[in-house]
Amino acid sequence: QLQLVESGGGLVQPGGSLRLSCAASGFSLDYYAIGWFRQAPGKEREGVSAISSSNTPTYGADSMKGRFTISRDNAKNTVYLQLNSLKPEDTAVYYCAAVMAAPFESIPISTPALWHYWGQGTQVTVSS
Repeated sequence: QLQLVESGGGLVQPGGSLRLSCAASGFSLDYYAIGWFRQAPGKEREGVSAISSSNTPTYGADSMKGRFTISRDNAKNTVYLQLNSLKPEDTAVYYCAAVMAAPFESIPISTPALWHYWGQGTQVTVSS
């Protein structure tokens, strides 16, 4: 069966960095876009970043641009999210997700309901 497993979350001070990993099994990344989403308690799930099978990245809100970087390693069937210059507002559970997509299709980063498969999430806490 298709499975996504996140790792790399933890507690970090403001201004610090974390690197999250999303390991996929049961399917090839060649046929899917992979996205990162986050959800804080009491808030809606928010698109963070996504990467297509053609390795084209998409990023979310302006508050995250320039601080977060997504990358893909097809040989390891893994997608990474580098989080830099972290702020307390970034505190959330971070999920990776997959959706079947052709290389040139647009990525629905703003619509979590369209994504087919989800991991269990990894907690990121930014606090002094």
